Amino acid sequence: MIFDPKIITDHLGDIGSGFLVTLGTWSSGVVLGLFLGLLIAVAQLFGNNLLRAPLRVFIEIIRSTPFLVQLFLVYYGGPSFGLSLDPIPAGILGLGIYGSVYFAEIFRSGFESVSRGQLEAADCLGITRLQCILRIQIPQMLVIILPALVNLVSVLCKETAVLSIITIPELTMVVTGIGSETFAFVETLSMLCIGYLILVEASSRLGMLLEVRVGRFMQKQPR
Repeated sequence: MIFDPKIITDHLGDIGSGFLVTLGTWSSGVVLGLFLGLLIAVAQLFGNNLLRAPLRVFIEIIRSTPFLVQLFLVYYGGPSFGLSLDPIPAGILGLGIYGSVYFAEIFRSGFESVSRGQLEAADCLGITRLQCILRIQIPQMLVIILPALVNLVSVLCKETAVLSIITIPELTMVVTGIGSETFAFVETLSMLCIGYLILVEASSRLGMLLEVRVGRFMQKQPR
């Protein structure tokens, strides 16, 4: 068998469309996961026991079950609970929920890394809890947790391949479909690897740039 690049060039339009769908669902799922994760982390650290206990159970359930099973529950089981979603919104929601618990643990460790002395000083100065979170804890913890956040974002990029199970026309579904039609699996799977390599490498480069920028910003802050 000879590697035939014409298989790829003949289907560049479909591959590009799948690439954009993957990029859209991935970025939307990451934004949703970051938002939910921050809310969960804040609720765990500053909420009462009635709020912490169910959140802890939720985190353990999500962390202990495969993403594929969670995706099936959102898409196929959702209508049983009055939640009927099209494939792409269901995929974004599933990806966001799955990522949120891991983001929450990263945020929680970041919050706890800020020294208690600073929090006590803020309390003595009459700074509210919300102001303390926004102006003291979040800026400092971002420097510490940024590498872990970037790593998790890259992991979620690769998890988008599972979304093809619920008929989302993302990169994996499009490329494997071309492979099934043409029987050119080496060419199509090579293109699939290249597509994910581009996405992951781009997120890693962006993360490195953010680390440099955040580090410079923190160095300029008065101590």
